[in-house]
Amino acid sequence: MRYFSRANFESLPQIQRLDPDHRFSIKVVASVLPFKVNNYVVDHLIDWDRVPDDPMFRLTFPHRDMLRPEEFDAVARLVRAGGDPKDLSHLAEEIRLRMNPHPAGQMTRNVPELDGRKLQGMQHKYRETVLFFPSQGQTCNAYCTFCFRWPQFVHLQGLRFQSREIDNLVEYLRRHPEVTDVLFTGGDPMTMPTRLVRHYIEPLLGPGLEHVQNIRIGTKTLTFWPDRYVGDPDAEDLLRLFEQVVDQGKHLAVMAHFNHPKALSTDLARQAIRRVRATGAEIRCQSPLVRHVNDDPEVWAELWKTQVRLGCIPYYMFVARDTGPRRYFEISLERAYEVFRQAYSRLSGLCRTVRGPSMSASPGKVAIDGIVEVAREKVFALHFIQGRDPDWVNRPFFARFDPSACWLDDLKPAFGQERFFFED
Repeated sequence: MRYFSRANFESLPQIQRLDPDHRFSIKVVASVLPFKVNNYVVDHLIDWDRVPDDPMFRLTFPHRDMLRPEEFDAVARLVRAGGDPKDLSHLAEEIRLRMNPHPAGQMTRNVPELDGRKLQGMQHKYRETVLFFPSQGQTCNAYCTFCFRWPQFVHLQGLRFQSREIDNLVEYLRRHPEVTDVLFTGGDPMTMPTRLVRHYIEPLLGPGLEHVQNIRIGTKTLTFWPDRYVGDPDAEDLLRLFEQVVDQGKHLAVMAHFNHPKALSTDLARQAIRRVRATGAEIRCQSPLVRHVNDDPEVWAELWKTQVRLGCIPYYMFVARDTGPRRYFEISLERAYEVFRQAYSRLSGLCRTVRGPSMSASPGKVAIDGIVEVAREKVFALHFIQGRDPDWVNRPFFARFDPSACWLDDLKPAFGQERFFFED
């Protein structure tokens, strides 16, 4: 595999087709936001005749509108001047810190404790599910430009989740029998060699952890590097590990991120899906709704239908999180609901396992059920798919309709109420 980043992306022959100003703007934005792409994406997923409007190009290459005009101009001046790299680094960090680098209380409200010690590199927000961030897996084969985990890929002091302490995870799970699910996430844990994946997963198969029923792996390798399951030197060993998990009675779910049907179109991706499914693992598919990439109900309907045809399970449509270059990608909640509704109406029942549009906000995962009129007031009808307090789950509530709202924090309670019930 060959990687391209800010340092060498201009060596790509395809990039030479772009005008110099466009190439320069990529370099400027990549000075602030993480940028990496690999040869599989470049050669097989991007239609270079449609650039810059190709969705997979928008997904992986920076665009100048990801920075505010004044931010872009300030960074561009330093890049042109070729001055002290420390000045550029300092300015980039100032801009990043204004981008809400860790939304939904991740750094302050979700970190568990063991004997009075905070377990860095773990999160426990929902009662049944613990997240673990293996330190060697805090990178990706390519970086999505909307990624809400972008602080994992830049050097923001103290803002990176990572842990090598699998013993702490095991001990924490032993003391918390209410936990049924462990999610390995990142970054992308599947960028690790199989020996390290095994190092983190095998301890969960031992005695004393029978209550841990489901092991999940959040990964984008099926999109960005499907050869991980086909031709990589330790691909066979990885598939045998998957079989081992299933054979020992655990449910193994590969939480795949497919943002566009193009990612499912290659023979290699489809072969990788077949091989993963043959181990007994399940593939569940999720993606945010992202302007410039997939803000079209036809795209989503095709995506979900293709996933089911390939034996995968449509799982979530998310609202893109309120972090990073959100103004470039965000879509109003009204538009998000309409895209979901129109796409959902085109599906058979087998595809209607998908949930959304869902906001992973500080109190929990909040889904938009509809836009309705109640007591002569136009409102958003909402409910919790998952909640910081389990008692909130599946409780309906209403917010005043606001056509400009793009996130839960933009909404106000309906019917003259001062606060939502969960704010108490």
